[in-house]
Amino acid sequence: MILSAPATILTAAVTLLAVLITIGLSIMVSKVRTRANVPPPAMSGAPEVERALRIHGNTIEQIVVFLPALWLAALYFQGWVPPALGLVWCIGRILYAVGYMAGADKRLAGFALTILPTLILIVLAVIGLVGAWTAASA
Repeated sequence: MILSAPATILTAAVTLLAVLITIGLSIMVSKVRTRANVPPPAMSGAPEVERALRIHGNTIEQIVVFLPALWLAALYFQGWVPPALGLVWCIGRILYAVGYMAGADKRLAGFALTILPTLILIVLAVIGLVGAWTAASA
């Protein structure tokens, strides 16, 4: 992996985008809390606050799996596929947030666009790692 390679730069850009989305969702929680007059540490009281908190919490849960999978796939599988899947994940997180804020039943498309790229990244990381291991053992 060369740090100046286009695929590596795109992977870094997608990582930064994922971090910015996560920060944006935390800001959204704060704004929704203020608008609904639900000050911290309260975690309930208004459905929109509960949805915003759940969106942010689920994003934190997802990013913990997504980022290592993204970078392992970028490192061992290489190419343009890992950052492209990372971009799909970012789009999925935004759609998830917009859908969930509109109603809990509208979050599924965004969730699918989050979980599927993560699973594919894990598979690519395994394929790349096995290939690297096999090449190193030969």
